[in-house]
Amino acid sequence: MQKKRGRRVLTIIGWSLVTVLVLGVGGIVAWSQIGVMQAEPAPLAAVRENTAIHVEDAEQGIVMTPADGESDLGLVFVPGAKVDPWAYAPILQSLAEEGVTVVITRPWLNLAFFDLRGLDSFTSAAPEIDDWGVGGHSLGGVRACQLAADAEALLLFGSYCSTDVSATDLAVLSISGSEDGLSTPEKIDAARDLLPADAEMIEIEGASHASFGDYGPQAGDGTPTISDAEMHAEVAEILNAFVAQLERG
Repeated sequence: MQKKRGRRVLTIIGWSLVTVLVLGVGGIVAWSQIGVMQAEPAPLAAVRENTAIHVEDAEQGIVMTPADGESDLGLVFVPGAKVDPWAYAPILQSLAEEGVTVVITRPWLNLAFFDLRGLDSFTSAAPEIDDWGVGGHSLGGVRACQLAADAEALLLFGSYCSTDVSATDLAVLSISGSEDGLSTPEKIDAARDLLPADAEMIEIEGASHASFGDYGPQAGDGTPTISDAEMHAEVAEILNAFVAQLERG
């Protein structure tokens, strides 16, 4: 009798643990799908109408390439947490215009930390390209730092590394915003020693955290004093100079 009672107790405990696990996993999945910040329609429409580039919704992600098909460099870009990947197409399209193939990933559960795929899962979108950089915004930038061992360059938008890449020969460009309320200037400065000594650090005056994507305001962020058009133009100039440096190197 005592043994039966013991087995019943163990069975109840086992099923209770399974229930807690299922509810926990279900809760995480549900949370990851709620409140995703969607790409703004107008900037995205302009990307799709841009005759200088080709845009494809591919298995590896959103792939933007030069319209003439000539590309020797590639960039895998990881979105920020719970941000629609399409929101980054407008600010990255200048790279495709300048001959860079851009692959914007779709992180599992909309969170880069849950996405355990390696860089080659995304570079397979353009296997003919040998030289790849990796980049990301916010949490996507943190993940990009973890993937940087397989890349030649690292691009950070309103982000910083938690992985030490200071001893690598990566070409690094970190673009931040003076009004960023999430990846604040202080946080970026505190993590500066995790990047190579020659990393290029550029702070855009008036840019907020959400200035790096076209998805509207974000909770906890600062108020931008730079327009979206000005932000796109300034980032395009910075990125084009960085690409020219990579091509010379």
